[in-house]
Amino acid sequence: MPKALLTTALILLGSVAGFMAQKLGLSLPWLLGPLISAGTIAIALPQKLPDGYTFPNQLRLVFIAVIGMMIGAQVTPALFHNAPRFALSFAALVLFVGLCHSWNYAIFRRLGGYDRPTAFFAASPGGLFESLSMGEEAGGDPARLTLQQFLRIIMVVTILPIGLSIWLGRPLGSAAGMTLAASEVSWLDLPVVVMAGLGGALLGRLLCLPAKQLTGPMAIAAILSLTGVWQLDIPQWLVNIAQIVVGTALGMRFAGLSRGLILRGAGLALISVGGMLLLAGAFAALLLPFTGESFDVLLISFAPGGVTEMALVALSLQANPAFVTLHHIFRILLTVLGLVLFSKRMQSKF
Repeated sequence: MPKALLTTALILLGSVAGFMAQKLGLSLPWLLGPLISAGTIAIALPQKLPDGYTFPNQLRLVFIAVIGMMIGAQVTPALFHNAPRFALSFAALVLFVGLCHSWNYAIFRRLGGYDRPTAFFAASPGGLFESLSMGEEAGGDPARLTLQQFLRIIMVVTILPIGLSIWLGRPLGSAAGMTLAASEVSWLDLPVVVMAGLGGALLGRLLCLPAKQLTGPMAIAAILSLTGVWQLDIPQWLVNIAQIVVGTALGMRFAGLSRGLILRGAGLALISVGGMLLLAGAFAALLLPFTGESFDVLLISFAPGGVTEMALVALSLQANPAFVTLHHIFRILLTVLGLVLFSKRMQSKF
């Protein structure tokens, strides 16, 4: 089968899986449904894939930009009316990231028996693509790095919304039909969306931003929103397509991994994520008297999962999703900075 036709078929299958996941009430259905369907094919039927097949990276980057713009559009002037309250929670995030990385490293090194570079970069509580890239350069195992980083995100965006739903007695986030996208957007607005995406991609490249395919477009959308130049509305159908493509691309990264490796990685990830969520809960409880935010909002602001789903859960709690998003972006920046600063130092010990 030609690679272009295979890519199209995978996306169509992912669309069906996303629809089914939505009907089942799963969190982030248009991302997790395609991820599960593509991951199943990559693991169970690798012999059916053409030799050397990889999901087109440029296609994935285009739709990651769409998600970035959707998040950035939520950054409004109202968010900064109480900006001083960010200082304490941001300072706490510095400690949180360091503790999470240390906890994860101990899990992967001691329990998993991973070599040092693999354990160090797999332990990163953020910076998905940066940790994979730098980890491979440092001599880490690409398969294990990919597995642990993706399992971290999948488990957090699955466990946390379900746990909060049980605790509060109602569905949250995308499982409750919440969305950051606009319900009705004129086709005349789409050229502006395209130009903002292109401008964001250029900005991210010029400034060498971490996760530039996401943060560049997000920065452009935030600037437009904060200045009042243009309210960038992203239609729901485009957001759904973006999640289908990104989810399918993530699922295909499991190609070549054995079932035994995946099961072992899942067990390690469960211990890792469980510890990080308990730590996030402890920080949320400590910050509760000082920030003016509820425990729920602080918990999802610290939980090391997907930016989009955490923002959707915040929306269902009637909180500004940009507050949550800013904390996650700051967490990612801290993590990537730590990887850059310590990777060369650690590499000399590997």
